[in-house]
Amino acid sequence: MSEASEKQAEIAVEQEHVDRVYARLDELRSEAQAMRDKSYEYGREATPEALNERDVMLHHAIRTLQALNAESEGLVFGRLDTGNGDVVHIGRLGIRDQRFDNLLVDWRAPLAAAFYQATPEHPQDVIRRRVIRCSRETVVDVSDDLLDPDRASSDMRVIGDGALMAALTRSRGETMRNIVATIQKEQDEAIRAPESGVTEITGGPGTGKTAVALHRAAYLLYREQRKLGGPGVLVIGPSPVFMSYISRVLPSMGEHNVELRALGEVLDGISTARIDDPRTAEIKGSSRMVKVLRRALRLPPPEAPESLQLFYRGTVLKLEADELKRIRRTLHNKGGQPNKFRMKAADALLEALWQQAKSLAGGDFQPDRDQLITEIGERIEFHRFLVAWWPALYPMQVLRWLSDPERLARAARRLLAAEEVDLLAKSWASLGDSAGAEWTVADIALIDELRTMIGPPPKRPARPEPDAEQPRRAVNYDEYAHVVIDEAQDLSPMQWRMVGRRGRHASWTIVGDPVQSSWPDPAEAATAREQALSAQRTHRTFTLRTNYRNSAEIFEHACDAVRDLVDPDDLPTAVRTTGVEPDVREVAADDLAAAAREAALDLLERAEGTIGVITTMSRRDEVRAWLSDVDDSRLRVVGSLDSKGMEYDAVAVVDPDGLATESTTGRRALYVALSRATQFLTVLKPA
Repeated sequence: MSEASEKQAEIAVEQEHVDRVYARLDELRSEAQAMRDKSYEYGREATPEALNERDVMLHHAIRTLQALNAESEGLVFGRLDTGNGDVVHIGRLGIRDQRFDNLLVDWRAPLAAAFYQATPEHPQDVIRRRVIRCSRETVVDVSDDLLDPDRASSDMRVIGDGALMAALTRSRGETMRNIVATIQKEQDEAIRAPESGVTEITGGPGTGKTAVALHRAAYLLYREQRKLGGPGVLVIGPSPVFMSYISRVLPSMGEHNVELRALGEVLDGISTARIDDPRTAEIKGSSRMVKVLRRALRLPPPEAPESLQLFYRGTVLKLEADELKRIRRTLHNKGGQPNKFRMKAADALLEALWQQAKSLAGGDFQPDRDQLITEIGERIEFHRFLVAWWPALYPMQVLRWLSDPERLARAARRLLAAEEVDLLAKSWASLGDSAGAEWTVADIALIDELRTMIGPPPKRPARPEPDAEQPRRAVNYDEYAHVVIDEAQDLSPMQWRMVGRRGRHASWTIVGDPVQSSWPDPAEAATAREQALSAQRTHRTFTLRTNYRNSAEIFEHACDAVRDLVDPDDLPTAVRTTGVEPDVREVAADDLAAAAREAALDLLERAEGTIGVITTMSRRDEVRAWLSDVDDSRLRVVGSLDSKGMEYDAVAVVDPDGLATESTTGRRALYVALSRATQFLTVLKPA
């Protein structure tokens, strides 16, 4: 029998089993739907017992339907032939037949671990490992690894060259692929590490860090369902582009109790993708901003009255500016959140008025302390003064006040240089009257910091002042049971403080690569990270050293950008060779637009999957305009920061030198852009 015929025969064998799996899946869906419908009947009796049983049945039925209705692409993807003659099929879900025998073993189950962990050196009783590739419900390919040839029967067929290299040659789609079928041993060890403490996954471009982190989240939700199922899992990534890219991985494995948020979306009620220029972002992200914000809260509101004057029983009582300043300073020195100090502020003002009245006593004016405090405390003019002098504060309002350079300079004295004050003031002065998208990603961490410092405001009036915005609902900072941080090397100190609040009692998975860092002061960020994770008692690190994404030719060119800056051990090894070298061209500045268009069209012709055109953040819109008439949904034009964590079948890097000089981390940003391509790379250098 020819090799092609053998493959078709094995595909037919697997198709028969896949058909059984999908037939059983349909039966289970029908049973879950029937359970859901039956639960509604229980509710009609309206007794507490019936309502409780209805809720339990309905919850179970809905969760079951969610799992069964998850994306069915690649439901069955693996098979193990073991030494004792058993055949175990591996898939996204666990499915049993009517006799409760396994038709499909969930990839997260202990029985499936050998699919990822077995090697020729340690086969773990696995003779043949097979990867099954399906299109919907149709088996289109199989590929085998023979792990224990001495125990293989004479009639056992072995098809293909192994799963991983076949997967590497496939084109990238719109969203990140679920890689459960091709997880390698070093990746699997990280996925199945214990849930507690901090699990750190490091590695260079193309090592599968993000995919490993997402599969770890799915694995933990499966194994620790009782612990993680309620609070859930939070996944934080660098940008909305990236979060969209990974958005289908977890749902496709039946996991829905996960929130995916970009850094500009971490705080409820605010969502932004707007990026500051690198220098401004660096200032906003610095840990110095904690002290700046604390000082800003101690300053009087811009419209605060400078004196309090009222008549009491024929005598004028007046608190001058210095006295009001002293009272404000005393209140702040006690510590605590200003929004909880309204009553203390009122008491302090009334006490100061009493002390003045006591000093003026004599003749017909003999004030009584309790009477004075009660009478003045009930006056409308006193309450109006209090509201203006010690108003309820809102984080975005306070940050807007700092657009006044003089006010910001007072808060930043001896902390920020004059040039830094000017940059921040200009950034916030550019805001309009709305909140939303005009804030930047770096602002979100500052707003979150202010929320913590200020405290919850009193109940909002029906028509709040325009500057009194606040997020739609309060954030429960201890809401999540597990937090995943991707591209962690890019987080600023202020962002580490923000994400730390989301997982004070959580376990963590942290993913990153120091070589790709876009934060200019790693030591400062490391200190903030240690503080954010200070409650964690265990810390384990897994380093992935194999670059599966790039061809060796592409990755060699990318490494040239940083080779003199980093330790060689921090650069992974690319395992795939194509013989296609990167196309590096010098182009006259006037011809750059035409050259970019030509390169994009050429790559669209040569590659089957997605094409990324990567340029500087400042030129992103300009380059998009150059390519606006290229009508192909596979084309993406992104800035350097947008390309973080992404991968494309082919990439054109436009203006590499500009990309390096724009970033505060220089050539590290260029290294990121050059290492996004799986097959073809074109680099256009303005001459």
